Amino acid sequence: YVLYTFEAALWCLANTHSYADCVLAAVNLGDDTDTTAAVAGALAGCQRPSTLEVVQPTTGGGRDDLSDSVIGKDKIRIGMEAAYAPYNWQVSEASEYTIPIDNVQGAYADGYDVQIAKIVCKALGGEPVAVKQSFSGLIDSLNNGQIDLIIAGMSATPEREESVGFSDPYFIGYFGLFVKEGSPYQNATKLSDFSGATVLGQKDTMLDTVIDEIPGVVHKNPVDSVPTVFSNLLQGTCDAVTYNTENEKGYMAQNPGIVPIHFAEGEGFKQEVAANVGCRKGSDKLLKLIDKTLKGISQEERDQMWDACLDRQPA
Repeated sequence: YVLYTFEAALWCLANTHSYADCVLAAVNLGDDTDTTAAVAGALAGCQRPSTLEVVQPTTGGGRDDLSDSVIGKDKIRIGMEAAYAPYNWQVSEASEYTIPIDNVQGAYADGYDVQIAKIVCKALGGEPVAVKQSFSGLIDSLNNGQIDLIIAGMSATPEREESVGFSDPYFIGYFGLFVKEGSPYQNATKLSDFSGATVLGQKDTMLDTVIDEIPGVVHKNPVDSVPTVFSNLLQGTCDAVTYNTENEKGYMAQNPGIVPIHFAEGEGFKQEVAANVGCRKGSDKLLKLIDKTLKGISQEERDQMWDACLDRQPA
């Protein structure tokens, strides 16, 4: 009975693309629908960003400003992977650059996101603490109140903006492709050279969706993390992987045997990747304060923080 229930729940998870569809599929299987739907819903909740807009009850039928639940809070919980250098990564010792990871004993987070979190939380009157979890679960955790802000290299896409309020960008980067050394695609100069190639990216990120810019591409099912992306490339399960070009040298140092593709001018990816702070929708005062704080960080200071993170990130 337990095995059949789990098997049915996994089938629902694998054959749907949203939390609601996953639960509905479980119910439609029939038999012991409440148990199957509960298990499937729990799995989907761990994996998928919410598509539901969070509406707070008010006496006038409108939306309360949720800003005061974060502004002035002693400990402000920042959601991140702590496994996405140079944006964020985990270390075992505290330093002037780190913040504690609340849900991992004796661990600390470092990275560009962490430096931004320090500046933002100081303006909000609190101290940042990291909450480590999968990228896919950050939006649900935000809207469920498990974290206060998302500062995790997340981009404000139209789909995400349905359920999250986003700040102005605190970083803008670009996309590229890595191949394995000796690959037949190693001398490619334009995206169209990858027609027929199998390309992989990280799930629930623009590193996955940007792949569709490649004409005739074989879009491989995405994986959970950037390290797993590179592992697949080195194991030969795909021809190329997407990456953020601003950390090209870091990725090459961490993954010997990969080669970046240098596209001819105008022949690479058209999309830019922006990193934005995320907060619960209906936090207008909070967003204005965050935007004002980000605007006060000069480009020179941003560049210095970024370069220091590139030097400090784990090999």
